[in-house]
Amino acid sequence: MKRREVILKTLGRHDEPLTGGQLARWFEVSRQAIVGDIALLRASGHEIVATPQGYQLQKPTESPPHTAIVAVVHAPEQTALELNTLVEGGVRVLNVIVEHPLYGDLVGSLMLASQEDVTAFLKRVQAEGAPLLSELTDGVHLHTVEFDHLKQFKKVETQLKAMGFLYPRNNGDETFHR
Repeated sequence: MKRREVILKTLGRHDEPLTGGQLARWFEVSRQAIVGDIALLRASGHEIVATPQGYQLQKPTESPPHTAIVAVVHAPEQTALELNTLVEGGVRVLNVIVEHPLYGDLVGSLMLASQEDVTAFLKRVQAEGAPLLSELTDGVHLHTVEFDHLKQFKKVETQLKAMGFLYPRNNGDETFHR
């Protein structure tokens, strides 16, 4: 069996993301070889998401959750508060999107569903010394979020509004629901 086939089956058996380093050790190859394998698997149509926690195979769900895009603005030091507010309310943060004047939309996969995910993400940001995408746009950014019930999202949206995080800050309709 080819390594890529085994990687795909391995990702399918795990609910938690697997890092490139983990896969490289299991298959006794370099991390770069795994990155190449993942790229080829994606190119062949497999829905593999690269998250800050590692690679994860998108699995079909019986009833797809609701999604929304929420526009927010805040200082970098308020990131933990924003993300924890979302996940504590049962909302999963799929990505962050900023509009760059040269490149257009820049999208970063987040896949955050718990406080532990948020903590791990923020520790990685600090360890890498990497700026947040929102720092490119003076704090203005979008999140694609996922939730099971609209009531969950509306409660979180109200909390973000009370914190002054919703953008624009004119109490307009800040979200787009699908």
